[in-house]
Amino acid sequence: MIAIIDYGMGNLTSVKRAVESQGFQAVITDKPELVISAHKVILPGVGAFPDAMDALEQKGLAAAIRETVNRERPLLGICLGMQLLFDRSTEVETRAGLGILSGEIQRLPGHVKIPHMGWNSLDMVRRCPILDGTREGSYMYFVHSYYAKVVREHTVCAVCDYGVKVPAVVYGGRVFAVQFHPEKSGDNGLQIYKSFGEMI
Repeated sequence: MIAIIDYGMGNLTSVKRAVESQGFQAVITDKPELVISAHKVILPGVGAFPDAMDALEQKGLAAAIRETVNRERPLLGICLGMQLLFDRSTEVETRAGLGILSGEIQRLPGHVKIPHMGWNSLDMVRRCPILDGTREGSYMYFVHSYYAKVVREHTVCAVCDYGVKVPAVVYGGRVFAVQFHPEKSGDNGLQIYKSFGEMI
């Protein structure tokens, strides 16, 4: 069973449908105990970083996510869900994140149109399981105004070019994170869910 975390932010139904289309069972939940007991966990999200962190903490979901990582169960962060996994963000205010990945979420540079919205190709820089079956140059759909300034560069698996090299896929241990929306990225995005669902 794949638990899709519901903290009140994100198009969860489309994520669930995408996961189920690849043959996996999924449940949308805001219950920490279900998150902890799931075989795999997806943390989606859209919106502002501080609001999302407040919601995760108030619902006991932040602790459940950390417990998922401690139990070495696969975790996938999507868009804002990816950013929440990092140490902190400068969106609206400096706010601590989940601290699972090392780095800071910063605003995209001022010389590019913000938000970054639309299709962009992936430049693979490191092999990782979440990209099994995904080809170099595959296009994914992005919607974001902030990006991860990663401390440990060896955790970056793929980048996209948008004024800066934006970490598009990050991987550390059993934790995976993508800046794009797989559920909006056609067959290429469905392949991400397939690869995640097949992990043991």
